[in-house]
Amino acid sequence: MSKQKKDFLLVSKEILPEAITKTAQAKELLAKFDVLTVNEACERVEISRSAFYKYKDGVFPFYEASKEKMITLSLLLMDKAGILSNVLNYVASVSGNIITINQGIPLQGIANVSLSIETEKMEETVESLVSNLGELDGVRKIELIAKS
Repeated sequence: MSKQKKDFLLVSKEILPEAITKTAQAKELLAKFDVLTVNEACERVEISRSAFYKYKDGVFPFYEASKEKMITLSLLLMDKAGILSNVLNYVASVSGNIITINQGIPLQGIANVSLSIETEKMEETVESLVSNLGELDGVRKIELIAKS
């Protein structure tokens, strides 16, 4: 069975039925672990479980639409203490959120590292990040290998 492409609209919540906005509130409570069950979330926002289940797959907070801003970088780093730490500190300093780090065993003094970084709140462009990381001491090569 093939998946159908979903169409989305950006709509002000002021014009939506109350059940839809309360469904979004309940989903947020669940996502933040403020409540542990759908029943608790529904009770907290005063919505029926049937209304929640009716709308839950079709309503999303606006921030979720931009949440998928992710990049993956491939780096070749010299095998010296502190170099990976400097890379990670730089990413943190520009508010990049590191999701995964994979490092291979160093061969001939060079370690292959891949980083997945959420860029939604980053304070500089991806191009600037790549350029600035490439200038750090011990970074031999850097490539942007994925962007979503």
